[in-house]
Amino acid sequence: MSSQSTEHHRREAAKLPPVSVAILTISDTRTEETDESGKLIHQLLEAAGHRIDVYIILKDDPEMIRETVARLAGELPHPAQVQAIITNGGTGIAPRDGTFEAVSELLSRELPGFGEIFRMLSYQEVGAAAMLSRAIAGLCEKTFVFCIPGSVNAVRIAMEKLIIPELAHLVWEANRKK
Repeated sequence: MSSQSTEHHRREAAKLPPVSVAILTISDTRTEETDESGKLIHQLLEAAGHRIDVYIILKDDPEMIRETVARLAGELPHPAQVQAIITNGGTGIAPRDGTFEAVSELLSRELPGFGEIFRMLSYQEVGAAAMLSRAIAGLCEKTFVFCIPGSVNAVRIAMEKLIIPELAHLVWEANRKK
């Protein structure tokens, strides 16, 4: 894709209404009061003009994560189908980290570049420890799902460098006619 067509697509996407987003914090210990990463995602999305329609803190339980993402993406009946879901937490390699397994099987189209670029950017911040992240993104039907680590620094990198700059463009691409 040429930079000229990318810019054209971004201009077209900018004409759309704000993107409807769900924020899911995956944690066995965080509460609304202590969820700094969820708050940061919320602040950055609102500052970019997007709409947060759902905010949930879920235990790191793969079945609960899978069911919640499927409902929000419209695969299962739910009153608040959203255009994008951003999860934070549960993407590492610890025994309780189940976000990757729960979400990857729901994706009809993965965006491998998301995880690759996220880990490259993280490497610049934390070095080789970036390889422990199993950040992933893709489409679940027509809903974008982004799974990012739960640290505030990881959230800032993913949101500022990857998700916010392309969110409207991604939604536009997924919904445009051929």
